[in-house]
Amino acid sequence: MSGAAIRISELTKYYGPVVGVEGLTLDVAPGEVFGFLGVNGAGKTTTIRLLLDLLRPTSGAASILGFDCQRQGLEARRRIGYLPGETPIYPELTGAAYLRFLSALGAQRTSPTRLNVLLRRFDVSDLDLGRRMRDYSHGMKRKLGLIQALMTDAPVLMLDEPTSGLDPLVIEAFGETIDELARSGRTTVLLSSHVLSEVDRVCHRIGLIRSGRLVAARTLSELRAVTPRRLTVSFTRPVALRLPANLDVVLVACESQRWVIDVRGALGPLVSSLAGLPVADISLAPFALEDAILRLFDGNEHPSPW
Repeated sequence: MSGAAIRISELTKYYGPVVGVEGLTLDVAPGEVFGFLGVNGAGKTTTIRLLLDLLRPTSGAASILGFDCQRQGLEARRRIGYLPGETPIYPELTGAAYLRFLSALGAQRTSPTRLNVLLRRFDVSDLDLGRRMRDYSHGMKRKLGLIQALMTDAPVLMLDEPTSGLDPLVIEAFGETIDELARSGRTTVLLSSHVLSEVDRVCHRIGLIRSGRLVAARTLSELRAVTPRRLTVSFTRPVALRLPANLDVVLVACESQRWVIDVRGALGPLVSSLAGLPVADISLAPFALEDAILRLFDGNEHPSPW
C-alpha cells in the first residue's frame, strides 16, 4: 500500500525473554478507521508506544505520514492526537487549565470553535471545566482525554480504549465524531478496543494481534461476507428435514418444528427451498464480530476477552 498514513515493517520489541511484538507488518491507509484488536497482553499498547517513540524497537521500523517514528519521532508526534489507556492527569489543574496546557504544547493551537463543539458534544460544562481534576470521576477524566486528543484536528489519531467508562450517550457522541472524521477523509484513526460493538460501528478494517504477531487484517465487509449467518426457521407443524445438497449451509439443530441453520452466501436459495413448507417464522441473527474474530484464530484454542 503506497502512501500509507501508518506503516509498520517487521516491528519487533522484546522485553528480555518476553515478546512484546514480533515481526509486525501493517499499513493503515490515509483516512482509514482501523480497529487494532487482541486480548490483554497481545501487544496492542506496545505497538502504539513504539509508534509514539515512547519505546524503542528491538528491530524493524515504523512511520507516521512518512516520518520515521524513531529517527524523526518529534515530527511524527506533531501529527498525532493520542488517548492512552489510562488518562494522565494533573490533580491540581482545573479541566480548563489542563486543556489550555496541552494545547500550548502542541505544534498547532486549538481552534476555540472546535474546542467548544467538542465540549458540547461530550457534555462537559463550564462548571465541569472549573473543577480540579483530582475531583473528576473516571468518566469525566475519559471525556477530557478524548477532547484533548481530538481538539487539535491532528491528521492521525491513536485511541487506546477510548470509550472505557463512558455512558451510552457519550459513546454515541464518540461514534458520530469518528463517522464525521471518516467522511472527511482527512484523519486516519488507529483504535484499540475490547468493545466489539464499537469496533463494528466505526471501523473500516480490523487487525487481530495475538502473542505479539498479526493474525489477520480484514475489512468489516470481508468479514461479513465470509462469516456464516444463523437462520432459525419455525414451523406450524412437524416437518421432515429437506435441504438441497447444493446449498452452503450447516445444520446446527433440527427439531420437528424448528431448524437452526448456518448459511454462507446469499439467502435466496435457502428461502426458496422452504416453499411449500408450513413456515411460521424465519429469524436471522445479526452479524456478530466476535464470531468472525474467533474464526480468524488458528488452532483449537480461541482466547477472547469479549
